[in-house]
Amino acid sequence: MDKLLIRGGRRLSGEVRISGAKNAALPELCAALLTDEKVELSNVPHLQDVATMLKLIRNMGVAVEQHDDGRVAINARSLDKPEAPYELVKTMRASVLALGPLLARFGHATVSLPGGCAIGSRPVDQHIKGLQAMGAQIVVEHGYMIARLPEGRTRLRGAHITTDMVTVTGTENFLMAAALAEGETVLENAAQEPEIPDLAEMLIAMGARIHGHGTRRIVVEGVERLHGCQHAVVADRIEAGTFLCAVAAAGGDVLLQGARADHMDAVIEKLRDAGARVQVVEGGVRVQADAPAYEFLRAQNFRTTEYPGFPTDMQAQFMALNCISQGASKVTETIFENRFMHVNELVRLGARIQIDGKVALIEGAPRLSGATVMATDLRASASLVIAGLVADGETLVDRVYHLDRGYDRMETKLRGIGADIERVKA
Repeated sequence: MDKLLIRGGRRLSGEVRISGAKNAALPELCAALLTDEKVELSNVPHLQDVATMLKLIRNMGVAVEQHDDGRVAINARSLDKPEAPYELVKTMRASVLALGPLLARFGHATVSLPGGCAIGSRPVDQHIKGLQAMGAQIVVEHGYMIARLPEGRTRLRGAHITTDMVTVTGTENFLMAAALAEGETVLENAAQEPEIPDLAEMLIAMGARIHGHGTRRIVVEGVERLHGCQHAVVADRIEAGTFLCAVAAAGGDVLLQGARADHMDAVIEKLRDAGARVQVVEGGVRVQADAPAYEFLRAQNFRTTEYPGFPTDMQAQFMALNCISQGASKVTETIFENRFMHVNELVRLGARIQIDGKVALIEGAPRLSGATVMATDLRASASLVIAGLVADGETLVDRVYHLDRGYDRMETKLRGIGADIERVKA
């Protein structure tokens, strides 16, 4: 099992190319299942979750061509098995995104209840209720969602769907299903994350009729068929935010090529309040920070919430920054109930953190000390890497397969801007 060995204390400088967003690439790979024509995606990140999704759709009979430069060509004309078995989706929550496209195009689908990070309950009931409102018959048996259209129907029907909560994957599933449904679908309480309008723009390029994407109310007028398209996956705002926090913690001057500042307003505002200098420049975002962090950064309170608020996927990384900033801070997690599992590992490095329910109370410390720590989920892994970049001595991060699910060769990118980090075998 791979580990990351980090020797802290190195300033970061240079340029980093931000990869395509995992949370955009996964639904867009599933969107390619909606047509029997070729779909070409570019800027697809090299991630374990992407590899799992490609394996899943290949298993359905889909032709896939993947290139080292981030291009992926998908042709689902020969798709003959609209199924997502447990053994292929048990590590990936996003597998539920296959349900809507398969049901919309073929009238039936069998999809395993998904897995993923153990950060809390992420129920699929909203997906089921929404697709049922569109006329689907869905039962859950033996760990599978078994969906089909009623006898005599060949298409889903448009519906007015209001979810009980804001759900990103639910919004994406409904968008894809509604694109081929009969009539108009209205999505209320829709997610606004940048990955949603990126998916909508891809569907529009395929011939879908969508309005309001990027707002709380999306209207989709279904069409009878979709065609192929070319689409570039939007830049990963969470990878970019992670590198912003890494530079703020370690100190330095780094240009994040391709980063979209307009997708990171909440994170950038907090970083500027903390004392980092973040500028929008041609081609990306530049971040500058002085070291050591404790002498220049001020701890920040924040509360996670749906976009455009502070993202839960940046909570662990910014908490690591608070651990080495002056003053006390309070971090409130409102999205997932188990998303403080990185706290015990940060404490092993010398962080001063106390947990009270959904609130973490942090007292900044002037230094951290290297130790062996264990990643518990995807973003927790990133927080431990950030802490390791500033800790005295060596930090060994175990279970970095979590990191590989969502970061495209993170250690290579960090090494390219001056970090002393390497991947080692157990």
